[in-house]
Parts: sequence; C-alpha cells; structure tokens
Amino acid sequence: MPGLLVIWVMLSARSHIESLLKARKLDVTLTSEAPLRWSLPGVVVEDLASTGVPSIDAGLAGGLRRGHLSEVIGGRSSGRSTVVCRALAAAVSRGELVALVDTCDRFDPDAAAALGLDLSNLLWIREAGDASRALKAMNLVLQAGGFGLVVLDLADVAPRTVRALPFTTWFRLARVIEGSDTVALLMAGEHVARSSGGATIAMHEIALRSPRTATKLQVVAGATHARWRGSSDRERLLRGIDIQPRIIGR
Repeated sequence: MPGLLVIWVMLSARSHIESLLKARKLDVTLTSEAPLRWSLPGVVVEDLASTGVPSIDAGLAGGLRRGHLSEVIGGRSSGRSTVVCRALAAAVSRGELVALVDTCDRFDPDAAAALGLDLSNLLWIREAGDASRALKAMNLVLQAGGFGLVVLDLADVAPRTVRALPFTTWFRLARVIEGSDTVALLMAGEHVARSSGGATIAMHEIALRSPRTATKLQVVAGATHARWRGSSDRERLLRGIDIQPRIIGR
C-alpha cells in the first residue's frame, strides 16, 4: 500500500505541474514526449499569426507562434523588409495593433503602405542608431501589451554591436511576452535569437552557380535566384530576383 500511495502522490504532482504549464501555454514545450512540431496537439490556429506570405506560412504550418520571439534574417535586398511589412499588414488586417522599433530610422512608410499596411494602426518608434535605446523601447512596448506584432529592426546595426549585447537581453524579451497573444519579431542581417517556440526565417543563403554556365544561378533552398533577359552576356539585364526563404529551428 505505501508503494501505491507514492505512485498516487507522483501522479497528482505531475497532473498539478502539467495544469500549471498549460495555464502558461508551456505544455507543448515541456510535457510532450514527441519531437516538437508546429502541428502538435495544443497548438491551435488561434495561437499562430500569419506572416502574409503563403510560402512562409506553409513552412511554419500556419504562421508564427504567439507569445514567442522569432526573427527574420538576411542581407540587403534579400526580401527581409518585405516579409516584415507583409507580416505587419497581415496583423493589421486581423484587427490587431502593431509596433515597429526602427533602430536606424530606415523604415519606408510609403513602401509599406503599398504592401497593404494601414499606417493608422502602426506605432512607429524611430531611433538614430542606438541599439540599447531601441531595446529599451522594445521592452516598454512589449510590457505595455495590446499589440499583435512588435518588430525590432536591427538590420543596419553593426553585427559586432548586436553580438556585444548581453545574451540575457533576449531571454528577458521572451519572458515579457510569454503566454501572451503578442508575436515579437527581430529583423537582422544574421541570426540573433529566438525563443523555444520561435522560428528563424532565413532570407540570405548564397545561391550556387550552375556547373553548366558561370552566369546561370541554380535555385537552392533558402537561396536567391536571379532572372535575366537578353540574348548575350553583353546585353543581359537583370529582370528580377526570386527569393526562397528557409525556415530554421523548431
């Protein structure tokens, strides 16, 4: 009988712990024995925020997890800003308020509006390049709550400056939105951080050159694909670039 009592106490304790985790929306991360996947039971549609880009949403099995920190990374002209603007526009179309902490004052409102973003629902915080002040602003916005998506743009901040930030910075940001309906999104040139339920959307993988010709680019996962026009090398003109984002993590 004492053995049965011990088992009963252990099961009761486990049930109590799981109920607490479920209340904080941590049950999927910590109580499942299966590999963590977007489609696990418990991750309902309401927990996901569409990015507004179907190909990326497909890779995310619906969208970005709410209550988590994710990131969009890539070099210049990789499409990272377009992805962020589409995500902001998608959030506004759902009736949510959004915020952008613009560290280097690089946001183009006209271009964002052309992508469907209603600027009347956007809180635009402009900074002159001070990453520390931008982080403080990001933290204050997240603590205030009420936003569906909050973006911190670190794209033009020197990588060494971003790497010099304390690693606990990102833990604190993730902790602020834990269990909330807010998506926190970083935009940067390289990997910075993401929470356990967050994702990295990589836009900057290098395309591979085809062995057949030195001018034709192969399409590879996460790569850019240049489209040209013209019949000879001397009259070739760049017609456009196709971006294939790659989802990392999760």
